[in-house]
Amino acid sequence: MEFGRPSEGHRNQTGYDDDPRGLALGLTETRLDRHGTDRVARAIFAEQRRRPADRIFLFLQSMATRFFARLAAALAARGYEVHRVNFNGGDRAFWNLPNAVDFCGREAEWPEFLDHLLVHRAVTDIILFGDCRPLHRAAIHVAAGRRVRVHVVEEGYVRPDWITFEEGGTNGYSSLPRDPDWYRRQARDLPDWRPPPRVPGSFRRRAFEVVLYDLASAAAIRRFPHFRTHRPYHPLVECAGWLRRLVLIRKNERRAAAAIETLTGHPIYFFPLQLDCDYQMRVHSPFGTTHIALEYVLRSFARNAPATARLVVKLHPLDSGIVDWVGVIGHLGCELAVTDRVTVLDGGDLSRVLARADAVVTVNSTVGTEALANGLPVMALGKAMYGLPGLTCQGQLDQFWSDASAPDMALFDAFRRVLAAQCMIPGSFFNEEGLRLAVAAAVHRLEMADPRPARHPPEGIAAVTAP
Repeated sequence: MEFGRPSEGHRNQTGYDDDPRGLALGLTETRLDRHGTDRVARAIFAEQRRRPADRIFLFLQSMATRFFARLAAALAARGYEVHRVNFNGGDRAFWNLPNAVDFCGREAEWPEFLDHLLVHRAVTDIILFGDCRPLHRAAIHVAAGRRVRVHVVEEGYVRPDWITFEEGGTNGYSSLPRDPDWYRRQARDLPDWRPPPRVPGSFRRRAFEVVLYDLASAAAIRRFPHFRTHRPYHPLVECAGWLRRLVLIRKNERRAAAAIETLTGHPIYFFPLQLDCDYQMRVHSPFGTTHIALEYVLRSFARNAPATARLVVKLHPLDSGIVDWVGVIGHLGCELAVTDRVTVLDGGDLSRVLARADAVVTVNSTVGTEALANGLPVMALGKAMYGLPGLTCQGQLDQFWSDASAPDMALFDAFRRVLAAQCMIPGSFFNEEGLRLAVAAAVHRLEMADPRPARHPPEGIAAVTAP
């Protein structure tokens, strides 16, 4: 079975000369100078090859950020061996280091490809972004059979200025208990809560890097003919939406700021929209899509909220603009006769909205933790890390509009301190100081874990297919 294709011109640079299956499996190393890797980085990797490392890290897919490449370089500088698998041209564009291999095969061929790579490279740790992507779900399954640690990176459970960095899984796949008393016990020996340094990410930088990633992916489609994005829209369609958003961002922000000033009266309920491409919505909620969640909340509000209540719906700051949410909300508002009680924000300062809100309804957005930090009642409609008895309202949404209870702030303090100690690191993906902070914290977190060299799997592991 063929799992990939060697790159033209790479046959003498594979780095897998001792492996007769290397080329058959498509384990073709990215050329050292393809992305301008400097002499220092080449010297580090040359030193890697001369001495064995007790930890060997394999990086899989990331979001469009420099974090993985920076973290890999930092690990290499400390004497660890690092490797990377590219699944598309965007992955290659965001990796400027050696030891990268391209997976050019089909999704069903990925588990065997990875299984061979883990053993051949004696991988001890896998680092990946998001544990719901089909390729990553399969990777986690294979890694479990080989007793390889998996470190999952996500945007922070608590925001801003935090990144989730958790072993095994995040969000609905996290191994952390849902028992409030467990958090109280764990927090007894932890230091007091201290906010991390402020390192706000740049929306423009994020948008630029997303567009760059998508364009690089499109340019390399012949190299990776079988790659399919995990996102619901074609990358070039998203690029067009993001570019339009960038042009209109200042106008939208001014309009949203003015609308926030009109939020008077009580009670005010806040419902932050999430992205359709977000696996928190697709996997860890009963709705599957933002549109269904939006309609569910609006219908419940129309039937059960006090006549004086207002509902503020805020578009996600990273929404691509492909769906006209303002139009969708307007249509539903007319149908339900609540147009004059619903305010839609496309932009605006989240903290100012929370300051005026009386309660928050969310599927499982991290806005929920910010609302809890403000002492606001929160209703989480999907699986949420913070959806604990004592933190969020545990009843039905229809009752929440008239019977919302405030969170236990002592429990929230314990919950937040446990997350910071066990599965979050300070930093930002789209801020230089934030990247430096995150890399240093991630290296420290990784060095606290014991290595687990890959072992032979249970019978039949190579036949595992991606879900």
